[in-house]
Amino acid sequence: MNPMKELAAEFFGTFWLVLGGCGAAVLAAGFVGDNAAGNNLGLGFLGVSLAFGLTVVTGAYAFGHISGGHFNPAVTLGLTAAGKFSPAKVPQYIVTQVLGGIAAAAVLYLIASGQDGFAASDGFASNGYGDLSPGGFSMGAAFITEVVMTAMFLIVILGATAKRAAPAMGGLAIGLCLALIHMISIPVTNTSVNPARSTSQAIFAGGDYLPQLWLFWVAPILGAVIGAAIYKALMDTDAEADELAAAGV
Repeated sequence: MNPMKELAAEFFGTFWLVLGGCGAAVLAAGFVGDNAAGNNLGLGFLGVSLAFGLTVVTGAYAFGHISGGHFNPAVTLGLTAAGKFSPAKVPQYIVTQVLGGIAAAAVLYLIASGQDGFAASDGFASNGYGDLSPGGFSMGAAFITEVVMTAMFLIVILGATAKRAAPAMGGLAIGLCLALIHMISIPVTNTSVNPARSTSQAIFAGGDYLPQLWLFWVAPILGAVIGAAIYKALMDTDAEADELAAAGV
């Protein structure tokens, strides 16, 4: 595959993930209808969770055949640790993913700024712990959450894309997994499991979100490597599939 096409797919895939997921959180999560009844028309946690899942489902089928559909530095590093991705491509993939996320956050900022009273410093769908956690969860709780959720995300990704799996269903399984992860962990950290997504929002939110950004790089990457190691040690069947294919079975 042409390297530039791979990077373009990663850029726009990450762009779509951040614009769709964080856009739902910033623009639609708490939306209240302008009517006499004051009906709450917002998506809430469930809607935002589904938005993130849908961006991955649609992105996986649109871009996955070009770049592998990582859209996430932790996924790239986890797949590398599992022996499923070339280490030589890692730096350019990660830089491209971060740039795609920042571009999406910039578009979202321009849109959100069109509403009176908007201030990115209010959160802008950023990740955080302690006072910046939606539920006031501690740094330790946030770290454990991000490690475990990302580890499970990698296990699902590796299992759903294995040679013995149903290839046409891989994108759906991965997207639903990400939606479930958000349903669990939005109250804890606003859900990262993706350093590019965390970086893009923290840059615009600024303030105390930037000093906390380290956790949303370290924990997801650690979790991805742990998940890859677990899958490779206990569940990887690709070597067996290769042996059967070589034997003509």
